[in-house]
Formats: sequence, C-alpha cells, structure tokens
Amino acid sequence: MKYDIFFSFSRMEIDGYLPSEAEVFGNLVDQIKAADDCGFETAWVGEAHFALREEQRKDVPLLPHFRGEVCLNTDILQLAHYVYPRTRRIQMGSAIRNILCNGGPIAHAEAIRTFLTLHGLTEQEGRLIHIGFGTGRFEFSNAPFGVRPRNAIEEAAWPVVRGLAMRQGAEIFLRLLRGDALSSQDIAAQRLSRPQFRTEEAWQHVLAAGGEEGQPIPPFWTFDRLRIIPEEAPLELLRLTLGSHDPQLQKLANWFYPVRVFNLSVTPRKVLEETHQRMRECYHPAGGPWRRDYLPRTVMVFVEADPGLTPTEQSHRAEARAEAAIRAYQHAMEGTIDEEKVVNGMSNAVFGNPEQVATEIASRFHPDDRIMAWFDFNDNDNERVIRGMRAFKAHVVPLLERTHAGG
Repeated sequence: MKYDIFFSFSRMEIDGYLPSEAEVFGNLVDQIKAADDCGFETAWVGEAHFALREEQRKDVPLLPHFRGEVCLNTDILQLAHYVYPRTRRIQMGSAIRNILCNGGPIAHAEAIRTFLTLHGLTEQEGRLIHIGFGTGRFEFSNAPFGVRPRNAIEEAAWPVVRGLAMRQGAEIFLRLLRGDALSSQDIAAQRLSRPQFRTEEAWQHVLAAGGEEGQPIPPFWTFDRLRIIPEEAPLELLRLTLGSHDPQLQKLANWFYPVRVFNLSVTPRKVLEETHQRMRECYHPAGGPWRRDYLPRTVMVFVEADPGLTPTEQSHRAEARAEAAIRAYQHAMEGTIDEEKVVNGMSNAVFGNPEQVATEIASRFHPDDRIMAWFDFNDNDNERVIRGMRAFKAHVVPLLERTHAGG
C-alpha cells in the first residue's frame, strides 16, 4: 500500500473563528513539512477560484452559508515552487487543476512546461510534479472564460455539453503538452446524441429547445496552428491524473498520453474494479503496465493515539471529533444538519484508535492501493492535524504492514 496525503486547504469559520489567509497558508506549509518528515509520498492539494463571498451575492448562490473559502490554492505550480526548496522527499500534486478556467487548456499546458523547465534546472532535483486535472468543482469558475451555455440548446443539454467541453479541453491540453503542433480544426468534433443523456425526459428537453440527434457543438476554443514553449521541458518529471469518472474521457486521454485516474473512497467497489479493468486495457503504453496504485483514493482519517488514554478513550475521542467535524462541515455547506447525511459521512471516514483505523483501512482497501489520507478536514488546529498524520504513520501504518504481510 502507498501512502499519500490530501490537503483540502480550506479557510473556513469553525466554532466562531475564521483564520487569516496568511495563517492558513502558513499552516499548510507546516503540515506539508511534517508530512515530508513522516514519509508521505505525495501531498495532493485542492484547488478553487474566485471569492465565495462575492459569488454569494447572486440571487441563487451555490454555498450561501459557507463562511470563508472552500480552498485557497489557485495554482499548484507556484505552491510547488515554494514548497520544494523547503522539503526533502515529498512530491506535490493538484487535486484537481481546472484546465478550463484561467485561459483554458492552452495556457495550462504552457504553464506546466514552464514549471518543468525551471524545476529541472535545480541540480539533483528528481522529484515529480503530479497534475491532477479536470473541470473544477464549481461552474462559476469556468463561466468568465467562455465555458457556459451559448444558446438555448446548450442550456438544455448543459451537463452533457460541459462534459464535451472537457473532452475538447483535455485533447488540446494533452496534445500540446506532449509537444504537438495543432489548430482547433485538428480537434475531434463534438456532437449530442441520445445515449449521452441519462433519461428520455432530459433528451426531450434538448429536442424541445431545437436540438437534434447529432447536434454539433461548436468548439469552445478556436485557434490557428500553434506549438507551445518551452519545447525542451523535461516531461519525465511530470505525472498526470484525470479527475473524472467518464469512461470515454479516460480512454480519450490515454490515446494521447499516460493519464492515471482519481477516485474517492466512497466509490462502490464494483465501479472501482471496472475502472481498474478498463485502465488495464486502455492505459497508454508509454506509462508501462497499469497498476492499482495509479488510482489514488481519498479517505478522511481521525486517529487518536494519545498514550495517556486507554484504547477505549482514544476511540471515543476520535469518534467525537469525526462527528463534530462532519456536522460542522455539513452546516457550512448546506446551512442545516441532516442526520442521515451525518451518518453517511461517518461511514465514509475512518476513525478510532490506531488498531481500529488500521482494521478499517485493511477492510476497505486492497493491499496494492494508494490512499490519500485526509487529516485537515474541517480543522483549523495546525498542531492537531500534524499529530494526526504522525500518529497515522507511527502507529497505523506498521499495523497495516503486518496485516498485509500476513502477520
């Protein structure tokens, strides 16, 4: 089993306290340094764009009750440039980088090549940059850059059209990143068809708006033939991971470049195994054979290993903290508490003393999986977050290693 770490990097009000942006950035750097000392392989950091408090001025805001920001990272490349000189072994990754906003796929491909070129100038620096990429969580981040419905047909079919925009963006991004010269005319045309829609009602809504089977979707990016620079960027320092459950997009991406896949701990086992089977068949040969650890899986961890407590007391404290965090987060996101959602949230987390956490992880994950342990969920207490990751590596991982070894 491989052990990475995930940082939501949120700035949110908890128990009436909203930390400053500088405090949140400082905490993140402290926590990544601690993760480096603990031996976590990659620090994956969330991403978001544009202030929520301004979005909340809309008539129908997405998160009207959230105080703060869901994530403060807007650019993993700048963050990595800051972190790498201050750490020794840990690698940085984006979870995920939105390639549709901030200039679109061309700009993102060029920025990554520039980062790789600068990163490669450092002698004896062989650490990778992991770019998890996708459409981003909130559509308001993409709208200023033209990724929004352009007519009544696209409005009616928007969930599908948004996915087609991502397919177009992914092809542009990957082909330019690998060094191709191309124009928008070289990109596969996108069309609407009935099988893309989950229900007949949704398809009829498109037809009522004037759409038809085979309805063409004009490109979201039009450009003459170009090739990005720097042309000699060390692509061997780059690993790509797609943040999408779309099987067709997973296959499309791997037609051009070795692209791994993100998933969540809440994904049903059947879907996970289907994804592994599909990736064994379609993973780009330049990446070698597909491996289970190429599909990192997020899991919220609440572990209590205070030696002054009995195992039972450790268990109760961890469970109480997990429930409090999930309740507070749900209230921040929705403005209310739904007990059923609290129960579901608890079932998706792992919590308890080290033995309980190890047992739960062993039962949920394959021994060859890569997990992204999430310790900073709804927690502004920097020292507590660091204690959690240290307890996990010092007490939980050895138990898992013994379990996987048959001990």
